[in-house]
Amino acid sequence: MFMQPRGTASISTVLADDEQLALDELLFMLKDFPEIEIVGTATNGLAAVEQAADLEPDLMFLDVQMPGLDGMNVMRRIKDWGGHVPYFILATAYDQYAIEAFQLEALDYVLKPIDRDRLNQAIARAQRVIAERARVADAAPLALPLSVDAPKPLLQRTKVLVRSQGRNFIVDAQDLIYATIDDGLISVVASGVEGISNYRTIEELQSNLDPEVFWRVHRSYLVNINRIKEVIPWFKSSFQLRMDDRKQTEIPVSRVQTKRLRALLKL
Repeated sequence: MFMQPRGTASISTVLADDEQLALDELLFMLKDFPEIEIVGTATNGLAAVEQAADLEPDLMFLDVQMPGLDGMNVMRRIKDWGGHVPYFILATAYDQYAIEAFQLEALDYVLKPIDRDRLNQAIARAQRVIAERARVADAAPLALPLSVDAPKPLLQRTKVLVRSQGRNFIVDAQDLIYATIDDGLISVVASGVEGISNYRTIEELQSNLDPEVFWRVHRSYLVNINRIKEVIPWFKSSFQLRMDDRKQTEIPVSRVQTKRLRALLKL
């Protein structure tokens, strides 16, 4: 992974290309654009999807023909997951995919070998639309409820089942500290017990809890805001939350949720 220092009003960017020479050339050209912050690179489509999920970039440069998933299917996969969706610029040697790319709402489509003036146009366009998105977000009320992006509660449960050491414990929802998902299993940490939830997804668990209390701070974490012990400044103007469980677990706050955290706690 290649990284550079974060500047003001930077555009966090992931590059995906299976040809190392092409990737290196684009990295080199983007050094002339201080507003572009390269936060990650990928050499196949599946890795590009993972980078998008983990890093939540503002912008992605995608090659069209990549192993695993091609650029078009990378865009589809990211759009389908319902989380943060970056803007996409397709960079490819083939022009026959342009119509499909724009049908998928790609921001731009540049042909290889990439011309510097053409790259400048694409990045200027990205700056405009990202700045507009930020302006609209800034104009919205800051005191948003935590439930803005939460699934609508079907039934707010006051009890949650937690499986631990072959036993089924019934835990008060207010005693849940946080939940996380790994390899398809949801682990729950509560006061006095840690174990596995019988819910299949974080979204499903969240939809059964009070959306004003349980906050999806990261795609892999759901936290009880009443059990946050400390907010820790992290790199690139981000934060981590130290919870008040026995291990004082530190949980990352995604880029998308950082603004809400600032508003909630007046940071």
